[in-house]
Amino acid sequence: MSAPLVVAVPSKGRLQEQTLAFFDRSGLPVRQARGARDYFASVAGLPDATIQFRSASEIAREVGAGSVHLAVTGMDLLHETLGGAQDEIRPGDSLDDQAPSPAHVVTRLGFGHANVVVAVPQAWLDVATMADLADVAARFRLKHHRPMRVATKYVSLTRRFLTGHGVHDYLIVESPGATEGAPAAGSAELIVDITSTGQTLVENGLKVIDDGVIMRSEAALVASLAADWSDKARAAARTMLTRIAADARARSVKMVEASLEPTAERLAAVAARFGATPPFDGLPTPLVLLCPAKAVHPLSAWLLEEGARTVTVRGVDYVFEAENALYDDLARRLD
Repeated sequence: MSAPLVVAVPSKGRLQEQTLAFFDRSGLPVRQARGARDYFASVAGLPDATIQFRSASEIAREVGAGSVHLAVTGMDLLHETLGGAQDEIRPGDSLDDQAPSPAHVVTRLGFGHANVVVAVPQAWLDVATMADLADVAARFRLKHHRPMRVATKYVSLTRRFLTGHGVHDYLIVESPGATEGAPAAGSAELIVDITSTGQTLVENGLKVIDDGVIMRSEAALVASLAADWSDKARAAARTMLTRIAADARARSVKMVEASLEPTAERLAAVAARFGATPPFDGLPTPLVLLCPAKAVHPLSAWLLEEGARTVTVRGVDYVFEAENALYDDLARRLD
């Protein structure tokens, strides 16, 4: 009942930098006692949580095994590692908002965007869709007396996607290195790889098939439903997710103050028209509102029309609220 919360984060690279910046911005600064090479760290002000730095490929496995409670990982790795038991990916299916059991996506983090795609040589002019690829695969066997080879690090995702699109005659070639170079090197005919801009694919003479986007990935904070969640771990998770939610809420709104009497009618009007609400109970003076950032300008114009002499708009650092949907959703899954 007293085991601490264990949080796994990437051990290197751009994803680690963005993850640590995310925690710091959320009021959860990570401290490595022995410097940047330390594989364990703490969260300032949160003694019941410990940070473990793991390789990107390892984190998803740890989530599945229940060795960590929370983790930052890419959705692509989560599905590749934990999604093998799911049904085949059919045309029109989307993995973007799903999480394979035993993982629960707490929140997407807004960085690490990339797509897992099927790419073929640009010289394959007659291959634009997955249906075209299925035809080519069948003809390839007849012509070359062997299956078409697909180089990839995403073995599970590739099998499920190709089979779901009627491509049955192929051979997976696992690619631990630079996958995009496999066709030019003669070790594969096509690839399945992750790309942010597609530029590297183009530079290697490849093109993405029109309906060949397997999934759109980004970094996410995920929870393991297989972990042993002690009372201490749950309490630390609640604290972390309260701060994360407060940061997310603050970045989505602006605080608007107007020299205008905050009547009940006006509060109802701004709520209905702009989605802006007072941050406090009762009727504050002056009128103080939290407004969605995209509605700040029309709200300000409306307040001036209502008689306000001045309207002040500013950002806020955090918005802490009694209800925390991030933790409440996690608690429901755990229970």
